[in-house]
Amino acid sequence: MDEKRLGTPAAPPEDDPSRAPAWRLGLLLVAGALVWLGLYLVNRPLWDLLIHDLVGLDPASRLGHAVHFFFYDVVKIMLLVTGLIFIVGMIRASISPERVRAVLAGRRAITAYLIAAGFGALTPFCACSSVPLFIGFVAAGIPLGVTLTFLITSPLINQVGVVMLLGMFGWQVPALYVATGMSMAVVAGLALSRLNLDRWIEPFVFSSPVGQIAAADGKPTLHERVAAARDEVVDITSKIWPYVLVGIGIGAVIHGWVPAGFFATYAGPDNPAAVPVATLVGAPLYANVASVVPLVEALHGAGMALGTVMAFMMSVVALSVPSLILLRRVLKVPLLVIFHLAVVLGILVIGLLFNLVD
Repeated sequence: MDEKRLGTPAAPPEDDPSRAPAWRLGLLLVAGALVWLGLYLVNRPLWDLLIHDLVGLDPASRLGHAVHFFFYDVVKIMLLVTGLIFIVGMIRASISPERVRAVLAGRRAITAYLIAAGFGALTPFCACSSVPLFIGFVAAGIPLGVTLTFLITSPLINQVGVVMLLGMFGWQVPALYVATGMSMAVVAGLALSRLNLDRWIEPFVFSSPVGQIAAADGKPTLHERVAAARDEVVDITSKIWPYVLVGIGIGAVIHGWVPAGFFATYAGPDNPAAVPVATLVGAPLYANVASVVPLVEALHGAGMALGTVMAFMMSVVALSVPSLILLRRVLKVPLLVIFHLAVVLGILVIGLLFNLVD
């Protein structure tokens, strides 16, 4: 009978690295990690050199900024995605879905959600690069509500943002930011878990090469884990790379568009709709939290309510167009809409709360 049709992985070719002795395979993994780190570190200076110095595009111009942003972010996101998929794949291949479910079954439901929110708060990922971890968690059998809690928290709460807010406003503002962000993610995850949303996840998430290895009888060898993780990198990136290009392309076009005058007119301190306006304006933009926090300080210093500018910051980080496009490859439209509505509602609540205590 055809092994491919049964879902059994075909034997690797003779020159496959996974057939090497374990010590040699370990050295290859270390070398690969060093190459990945080197590429990540030279990514920005390389594009600085190519686009600004060689091509001559002015970094202060909209065109120069957008072109640099596109190439830099495409490489950065793809490096993060491939690296995370491989690491998560190696871990998942070592742990069977049954074991994951058994661990979660032994805990109170709220504990699993709090762990997911805490892990999301500690991971320095944007919404785009959180997707591979989300895929891994779902495929490992972790309940969808728990994984959505992580997916909300990871881009929403960022260590860089917490440190910058601490320096600008003291400890109360970042403490409230972390507490409300995690609370919002837990409440949203618990609410979404009641809706039986698993049917709206794309089928490929559940049928990964790593999942087959993890579910097989016996403990997989290092060679099998490497091969499965490598196959998963190829399988998932081949499905999502067009979405990365389109999403970041849109982000590059609108990146740096900061409507300060629009805020002054429509999201000023006297406007009761300021928080919804700031949330809607921030959602289409695309920037990391480190580049948004200085704007938060400037707008707050200009007299705008803290909750309004915080809502803007959270919507930029958690609701960007690139993340929406990339998530569409993983979530079907109904779940994508429900997920983003839950995030929008949470941001509105947090923004209004910040305005009350400002």
